Amino acid sequence: MQVKSRHHLRNDEVRDLETALQSALGVELDADSYELVELADSSFDLVLADGDPAVFYYEDEPFLTVRGANDNPPETGVVTVDAGAVSFVSNGADVMRPGIVDADDDIEPGDLVAIAEESHGKVLAVGRAETGGEDMIGDSGKVVQSIHHVGDDLYTFTV
Repeated sequence: MQVKSRHHLRNDEVRDLETALQSALGVELDADSYELVELADSSFDLVLADGDPAVFYYEDEPFLTVRGANDNPPETGVVTVDAGAVSFVSNGADVMRPGIVDADDDIEPGDLVAIAEESHGKVLAVGRAETGGEDMIGDSGKVVQSIHHVGDDLYTFTV
């Protein structure tokens, strides 16, 4: 991933970012510095919070990276998968109904969601919900499209 440009966020941009994360995930991200990193070869832009890649913008919508979600565990917008789904989700597979053991009822179709494993609550991936949270548990069908996962270029990105 090539860095196109880097600059610190203005106070109003920081406020908007923190408000969006609080609203979507119940997370209070509190860093001393926020730096926007525009990537030349990626559809993502990245925000470094105190130097750590904590937030990314996907289709102009801010959301925690997998690393950011594990450092600041989300309280809402979480889909939990069973042990059988962990290896698939960790490798970037979309999330299917049979692997889901729990989902936040407030998730709406189109929302970005954090995908966590049930044993330790660690976030494995971030995806876009294709159905509402109340309809995610079941026998068949894809319900979350994977966008970013453990081990991908965004996860391994360093400045």
